[in-house]
Amino acid sequence: MNEDRIKGKWKQLSGTMKEKWGKLTDDDLQVAEGNTEYLAGRVQERYGVAKDEAERQVREFERSL
Repeated sequence: MNEDRIKGKWKQLSGTMKEKWGKLTDDDLQVAEGNTEYLAGRVQERYGVAKDEAERQVREFERSL
C-alpha cells in the first residue's frame, strides 16, 4: 500500500496501529496523518529502538495491509 492510500485510510488504520504500537498516543497518530517518516520517529522514540528498526517495523506494517 503506498503512502497516498495510507493517508486516505488513516482514520481506519489508526486503530490497527494502536493495537500494534500501544505506546503511541492519539496525538502521535493524528500528527502523523500518513507520514511514515514521522510514524517511524515516534516508534523509535516510544519504544527505544534504532531508527532502522523503527523504519523496518513501519514498512512491515505497510506490507501487511
